[in-house]
Amino acid sequence: MEELLAYKGWIVAGAFLLLFAAEHIRPAVKAGLHPLRRIIKNLSFWPINIGLSLAVILPVSYFAAQHALWTRPDWLSGLPSLAFDIILLDLFIFWWHRALHELPFFWRFHEVHHLDEHLDTTSAIRFHFGEIFLGAFIRAVVIILFAVPFSSVVLFETLVLIFTFFHHSNIALPPRFENALSKIIITPSIHWVHHHAIRKDTDSNYGTIFSFWDRMFRSKSLTRRFKAMKIGVEGGKDMDFPKLLIKPFIRRKS
Repeated sequence: MEELLAYKGWIVAGAFLLLFAAEHIRPAVKAGLHPLRRIIKNLSFWPINIGLSLAVILPVSYFAAQHALWTRPDWLSGLPSLAFDIILLDLFIFWWHRALHELPFFWRFHEVHHLDEHLDTTSAIRFHFGEIFLGAFIRAVVIILFAVPFSSVVLFETLVLIFTFFHHSNIALPPRFENALSKIIITPSIHWVHHHAIRKDTDSNYGTIFSFWDRMFRSKSLTRRFKAMKIGVEGGKDMDFPKLLIKPFIRRKS
């Protein structure tokens, strides 16, 4: 398991660096003002969330996997079982993401991610620790109920991070190639609409890995990505790192 976790770290770091380089070689849109300042701000979330992953998320997920309500039979193993786990956990994260938008308390934390006014691979790191903390315990219920092995959880997390880097990236893909990919997985053209600073679009396109959930549950936006699309929160404005950390805990004026 230690080797699995070590490989996860190297794979995730490699995917980030590869996509980060690619989007600067072939960007889809030009970066906004003060790109370096913004990148540093987004990367500042990474040490906090890595620490949280090691201290809370992995131990909670491991505990949940060890205390499942039932034990999977021997015939329910191997690649079919792994495929089931990935689809199941991706379905969970779809509904968790939707809840982050539709429930005001959860939106307080998730809004920090959406206040970013430009998208690239560093946007995929910009998640408030409160959102990640809450999600770990809610996912633990799914792990217990469906007896999801810890190895499946680690593999799924690795895939989620890679796909999140990808669909937030500012990489320019050939339109026909991206259109073909989008039939199955979430691509930048799909997810950028989710970050459109129009609330109707923000509250759509909730998928993380597979794109068919939004079609299945009728949450797919009909808006198509365009280069001048305004990114961010409708009526909101980005802020510096310390203010983003405390924003969810500040009482809002009614």
